[in-house]
Amino acid sequence: MIAHAPKLILASTSPFRRALLERLQIPFEVVAPDVDETPAANESPQELVARLAVAKAQAGANGRHGCLVIGSDQVAVHDGEIVGKPGDHATAVAQLKTASGKQITLYTGLALVNTETGNTQCEVIPYRVMFRTLTEAQIERYLRKEQPYGCAGSVRSEGLGIALLDRFEGDDPNTLIGLPLIRLVRMLENEGVQVI
Repeated sequence: MIAHAPKLILASTSPFRRALLERLQIPFEVVAPDVDETPAANESPQELVARLAVAKAQAGANGRHGCLVIGSDQVAVHDGEIVGKPGDHATAVAQLKTASGKQITLYTGLALVNTETGNTQCEVIPYRVMFRTLTEAQIERYLRKEQPYGCAGSVRSEGLGIALLDRFEGDDPNTLIGLPLIRLVRMLENEGVQVI
């Protein structure tokens, strides 16, 4: 990093995003952004994740100076409809039955706010996931073992959920977990922070 580099803040409580950001070996703080994630009327999935990523970064930036604040949000989309976090077993079963043998697209909004200049960068990065054809028994065994009720689309691909999937299509595999590091490195460089 350059001398006198701004402090880096991750505006997210996701342990998965935190683990991804640690890969860049840059010191950072974590703050919990207080953001209403309710979709706006007629808002596309891409518009939703872009708005929420910026809102989370801005919430994390509130009252801070000399910082770069990262915000991120992700939704899974199947047949044009947003597939959220299931929250319970029955919803997870329904989501996985619907996804069986089909493709879903994950849209990840990534924002970086410079609290000194006010500059805000934001991108939406798509990532496609093809599911294997799943039996009800496979779905039940997976959900009992992994319990991914807080994961969009009911699958934790960085864990046992990988067994449900056939293939991925996208530029950055980190996007799948919720923090596109390739794009983030470029955004940081735009703000004068060299990762390597």
